Amino acid sequence: MGKVIEPIIDRKIRFALAGCGRISANHFNALEALSEEAELSGICDVDPAALAAARDKTGAAGYASLADMLDRDEADVIVLTTPSGLHPAQAIAAARAGRHVVTEKPMATRLGDGLGMVEAFDEEDRRLFVVKQNRYNPTLMLLKRAIEERRFGRIYNVAVNVFWTRPQEYYDSAKWRGTWEFDGGALMNQASHYIDLLDWLVGPVESVMAYTATLARNIEVEDVGVAALRWRNGAVGTLNVSMLTHPRNFEGSFTIIGETGTVRIGGVALNKVEKWQFADPAPEDAQVTDASYETASVYGNGHQRYYEEVIRVLRGEQRPITDGREGLRSLELLIALYLSARDGARVALPLQY
Repeated sequence: MGKVIEPIIDRKIRFALAGCGRISANHFNALEALSEEAELSGICDVDPAALAAARDKTGAAGYASLADMLDRDEADVIVLTTPSGLHPAQAIAAARAGRHVVTEKPMATRLGDGLGMVEAFDEEDRRLFVVKQNRYNPTLMLLKRAIEERRFGRIYNVAVNVFWTRPQEYYDSAKWRGTWEFDGGALMNQASHYIDLLDWLVGPVESVMAYTATLARNIEVEDVGVAALRWRNGAVGTLNVSMLTHPRNFEGSFTIIGETGTVRIGGVALNKVEKWQFADPAPEDAQVTDASYETASVYGNGHQRYYEEVIRVLRGEQRPITDGREGLRSLELLIALYLSARDGARVALPLQY
């Protein structure tokens, strides 16, 4: 960014949200909890019924299109909870209109589009935030700290499982679901946050070998996917994703086996510490029991903490942690997995682009 971005310090930060679908409720709830610092000034959706329901819930001004909201609403930040394939054009339009953007995962479905987003925000001196709410799970914050303190010694093995269910009715609920252009499959959509953790927790991935398949759902994209991974630090691991678990969501887990430690974060969505064992004790071990929590939602409870970070950045109190460039890291890994599955070949990272 070429210029210093002026912090917002003398008033509430105004957010306006585009796309009033199922994930939008997490954003509405997070902003309501932070009402002393933030306000939801506007919402938009192309579906009149969805827009009316969201307007009744939030009391925010309603707009029939993003273009109308950009023209008439005075929001500082545009929140994109629209289909993934729409994020690049919508984010760039918001940047050109002088707005910061918070975009849900993935930031784009094509790597070139993600790069274009980062370039546009650099040109306009605006902030691009990519939602990574799982990083704010208390269970994962403990795990991240243990890794940073080198409690595992050398990391040997990693295993990530995402065993959820998405019935045909889910994909049939909107024409964009289950398409390559707007959605992506089990890896790109449902497991996106878990794939982000492969890099954020363990480090840069050296290479991947993946398989995907469409076994049960009538969709363009995959409903299952598996991969073997090797990290630059020498660790090896597996990724196992299914949207076909019967009869309901079953498991979202992250396991690390190291020289001096073994940890498994499990539950339905990384919400329970199921194994926490290290050669040497540490003060944070006392926090393990309190870090686990119950949830019926695979989205976790990290959206509010994510917005707290966004607000601190826009207040000028800290540097962004999950910005557009950070979003590109997980997008690049996702694209590598798809290239490997398509070509039946090992794919090395970083990609050449």
